[in-house]
Amino acid sequence: MIRKRHAAGVIGRDVEKYGEKSKYEQICQQAHIGEEHANARSKGSCAQMENWDEIRTAYQVARIGTVSGAAEVLGVHHATVIRHIDALEERLGAKLFQRHQRGYSATEAGRELFKVAQATEDQFSNLAARIAGVSTEISGEIVVTSLPGLSEQILPTLLRVQAEYPELRVRYLSDPRLFRLEYGEAHIAIRAGGRPQEPDNIVQNFCTLRRGLYASPDYIQRYGLPAGEDDLSGHRFVGPNSAENRAPYYRWLADRIPADAVVFRTNDEWVAIEAVLSGAALGFLPVPLARRHPEMIEALPLRSDWDTPLWLVTHVDLHRTPRIQLILAELKADARERGTC
Repeated sequence: MIRKRHAAGVIGRDVEKYGEKSKYEQICQQAHIGEEHANARSKGSCAQMENWDEIRTAYQVARIGTVSGAAEVLGVHHATVIRHIDALEERLGAKLFQRHQRGYSATEAGRELFKVAQATEDQFSNLAARIAGVSTEISGEIVVTSLPGLSEQILPTLLRVQAEYPELRVRYLSDPRLFRLEYGEAHIAIRAGGRPQEPDNIVQNFCTLRRGLYASPDYIQRYGLPAGEDDLSGHRFVGPNSAENRAPYYRWLADRIPADAVVFRTNDEWVAIEAVLSGAALGFLPVPLARRHPEMIEALPLRSDWDTPLWLVTHVDLHRTPRIQLILAELKADARERGTC
């Protein structure tokens, strides 16, 4: 369920911003944020906003811009939409829309109502997602996210667990962006780098991602190996698409070679790995993967400052859900068995 303090914070900010205690009687009461909001009796008060359907109708008209479009989305007759708008405007004592031939455009009052209604709609959607997550069975959907290039550490566990629990539907999203757990975008996020600091998230150690600098036999035959860290500038490298990449091993490399020494750049981790394995240039590989390719040679000894800590992140509201606890436990067990990422 939505955390009380989170709902209270959103509602409180909207009430303060819009000067109306009016839009949230049901939300106010469910979040227990105090009688000063739920019992308001001003012209735009919660008591007068008895019908959420009217507000939802106005929200859809403002979003789409036409009565017919809102009626289609809501599954009602267009006359119902007009009746809801008229009743809401009468109750508020303000015009919410300008009517014109192309449809409806929101007035300033309508735009303010739209913002509040949108926040309410988002919270109802979030509530539904969280309620759906409350189950004692290992079933339903679970969404796991990570940075690209980590599937080798995560996918075997997900597939094994799904085989054991066929009612579990797994969605694994590999993307560099941070998914918002508090909005239900994901259930478990595997994050890299410094320990995540979001206050409503629970963070656990996962494992340490070890990278090494490797060369293929083809590369060695053509260019040889560097004699040491001071002999890198004459070699060719596979690197990230962006020079601002924050991976510690790429930052280490950028401090020691000229930019034009990176002859192959990509934003896809697996493309970079294939380029190194094929001999295009020297490059960083996950240590467990490189060890499965005995032909690959360490170009330099492994360094601890190339390592990246990985974290398992869940939202506090869903952390104890059985299917989330199962996936967390299995990911950590598999990481312990491997001994490294």
